[in-house]
Amino acid sequence: MNLIVTPHGAHEARLDWGEGPRRAAIGRGGIGGKRGEGDGITPVGTFALRRLLYRPDRLAAAQTGLPVLALSPDDGWCDAPVDPAYNTLVKRPYRVSSEALWRADGLYDLIVVIGFNDDPVVRGKGSAIFLHVARPTYSPTAGCVALAQADLTEVLALLGLDDTITIRL
Repeated sequence: MNLIVTPHGAHEARLDWGEGPRRAAIGRGGIGGKRGEGDGITPVGTFALRRLLYRPDRLAAAQTGLPVLALSPDDGWCDAPVDPAYNTLVKRPYRVSSEALWRADGLYDLIVVIGFNDDPVVRGKGSAIFLHVARPTYSPTAGCVALAQADLTEVLALLGLDDTITIRL
């Protein structure tokens, strides 16, 4: 299966997997070619879906064919281009900058790691591009694609290791 993301305004999109388009939030920089770390752009292209990370204190493990990892309070994602662990899961506190994955706002209760800039990792190209839970207002992300939790749970049940996400201009 291939998830298709198409723009629908400056900071919104539609994500479709054959069941009809669903509302999605995208990066504050819109969809385009990534210029670098922190640019807020949701990258255009076709990417593998690597695995599901989830908050076990809030949710049971979702039904999915993706590899699944329960998060812990000290999990983070390295966003420091100079570090060898750039764009990978790390334990916090970490020696350089890392994004906390254990969030109070629920946006990272379910995280699908999108295979952007990970094979190989290019320092500074961008990190932490995820498919995750959207804010109720669908306000822009930092470059991720975000869905309502119900929509994300629905699509997770259909996903496996050979599936991809295509983000279009």
